[in-house]
Amino acid sequence: MMQENSLWLGRMRAPVKTAMIGFVVLTVVIYALLIGQRLFLENAYGMYEMIRPTGRPLVQAMLVCLVAALLFASLFLSDTKGAIETRPEGFFDLVSVVLGRLAMIMTAFVVLVMFYEVVSRYVFARPTLWANELSLWIAAIVFLLAGLYAMQQRSHIRIYIIYNMMPRWAQKAADSFSVLLIVGFAFALVWGGYSDAAKRFLRMETFGTAWDPPIPGTIKPAVLLIIVLVAIQAVSNLIADWHKDPEEHTPMDEIDETEIENIRRTLKED
Repeated sequence: MMQENSLWLGRMRAPVKTAMIGFVVLTVVIYALLIGQRLFLENAYGMYEMIRPTGRPLVQAMLVCLVAALLFASLFLSDTKGAIETRPEGFFDLVSVVLGRLAMIMTAFVVLVMFYEVVSRYVFARPTLWANELSLWIAAIVFLLAGLYAMQQRSHIRIYIIYNMMPRWAQKAADSFSVLLIVGFAFALVWGGYSDAAKRFLRMETFGTAWDPPIPGTIKPAVLLIIVLVAIQAVSNLIADWHKDPEEHTPMDEIDETEIENIRRTLKED
């Protein structure tokens, strides 16, 4: 029997939640040990090595736990549907929703990194070498994953003035042409960028700054990978929507009734 409020995990919801909490706790504990080494053991390694490990087992263990925590958190959070979200239909929708949840979590990481930099710079007068590049690195990944999530939710900008006047067969033809353009763009991008992306990835091309993270060596392949997933999601959307009844789009579609109700409730409490 599917557990109550479970979207797709079912009986796996509780184990996934337990694993998420466990890896989060392990990550915090290992990070606290690293801080303790730096503060009390006067370790020669600074924050540079803590963010970009150089073979230290404790740092590697922390990063593994962090990745596992993000994975299980994304799975757990994808098992619920927001009030204005489109319900996932099929495997590719689930992949997009999980990656969308990952993008939401990583957005919080950008805020934390910048908060750490502001406090370190203006309170302790000890600015970091890595905060700016790390925030750019995370934000680039968030931007790519958010595009995939937006495709799954059908929330990209669309103009319906002419589309609403078309008969259903013409709407299907327009949708098919749009998906064909997306697939063609993805094919052209991969065809033209694969060689360069592979070279950058194999040599882990760095950013050329003091911290020197491999942003070009990771983001360029990620762009190609995500655009392929976007094209697959577009085809999946076309198939899922093919036999659905035509939708009527009005300016009222842009109003988030749930958000308005939350604002009203907040105002009443104040």
